[in-house]
Amino acid sequence: MTLTIKKLSACEILDSRGRPTLAVEVTLSDGTTGSAQVPSGASTGVHEAWELRDGDPSRYGGKGVRKAVSHVEGEIAAALVDFPAEDQAAVDRRLIELDGTPNKSRLGANALLGVSCSVARALASFRKIPLWQSLAGGRDARMPVPMINIFSGGHHADHNIEVQDFLALPIGFVSYGEALEAVVAIHGRARELVEKRGYRLTGVADEGGWGPALKSNEEALEILTEAIAPWEGKVAIALDIASSHFCRDGVYDLKTDVKQLDGTGMIDLLEGWVGRYPIISIEDGLSEDDWVHWPQLTGRLGDRVQLIGDDFFTTNPERVRRGIGEKSANAVLVKMNQIGTLTETFEVIDLAREAGWRAVISARSGETEDSFLADLAIASGAGQIKVGSITRSERLAKYNRLLEIEKRHRLEYRFP
Repeated sequence: MTLTIKKLSACEILDSRGRPTLAVEVTLSDGTTGSAQVPSGASTGVHEAWELRDGDPSRYGGKGVRKAVSHVEGEIAAALVDFPAEDQAAVDRRLIELDGTPNKSRLGANALLGVSCSVARALASFRKIPLWQSLAGGRDARMPVPMINIFSGGHHADHNIEVQDFLALPIGFVSYGEALEAVVAIHGRARELVEKRGYRLTGVADEGGWGPALKSNEEALEILTEAIAPWEGKVAIALDIASSHFCRDGVYDLKTDVKQLDGTGMIDLLEGWVGRYPIISIEDGLSEDDWVHWPQLTGRLGDRVQLIGDDFFTTNPERVRRGIGEKSANAVLVKMNQIGTLTETFEVIDLAREAGWRAVISARSGETEDSFLADLAIASGAGQIKVGSITRSERLAKYNRLLEIEKRHRLEYRFP
């Protein structure tokens, strides 16, 4: 008997920033259920798939998602009830065709992603195997190296500095558990060093990193370099510049540093940082539409540094193909809700692998307690995950799921 989708339901829940998002549950014809919660971004690229909001100012400042909920329970359910469930790609194609827009703006990428992921989780339950194993297919599953937020700026910390994330990248450990232990120590040590310089910390930023009002972006690099010093050679630095958010008309306006730079000047700045600090990964070093300078950045730093496109690619296969063709980066950040279905997410991961690029599986600043992303990171074989820091439950849900999987399955841990 063919396994089919029997029922779809959804409800409005809150993400880690206290803003509405969706939870979706699917019931299969044999009674198996699966659920998924949809993340939401604050630092969003203009080319992302559309996150449908209600726009009703009387509820959550217009950010409610009742329309998306109604789409899941109405039009999407009508199209998928009695639809074969075991072919994830076919389910996702049906969702894409049903929406019918290039950016999933009619039904909402948040509605589509919730359905896509809940079906995947139900299938894993039906097959009686872990979610990561069900998702992997023929890919070489492995533990990911975590890229862990220590300091925050930009949209994640009220623009105290421009650079959005300063992260510790534990590349020299034999297990994920040992790597996580080291970064927890680094996070605490970073606070001590900040306070030693006379800065007062009253809490953490959106993703759990410290958000001190530093004098400059480079001061954060100085402190983080000192914080990781006891693990020299085993922990490196990754940056998420998120430069689209301080670039206007081709000018990169670093107000904290009192600098206004063109594309070439921005490349010079990043090259100088790479020369002075143990940086091996830079995300969105240039803005999302600066196609002229991205190849130049890759030419200057691509043999030394992982250059990741996030807002630049928005997990969009067509933009990634163009980037590969123009040698505009050497890695892609993968966020499921930037594109809206699991099938398209894996298409981007596989495109990167075929091109010899790296991929980093990433959460959003508005997260939930759903640990789906941890299983996706393992299943992809990408070898890297970016979740945030180690202080908030929506982040720890993913980190703790990885600890559980490592203990049970002894998968390889190695920086790609």
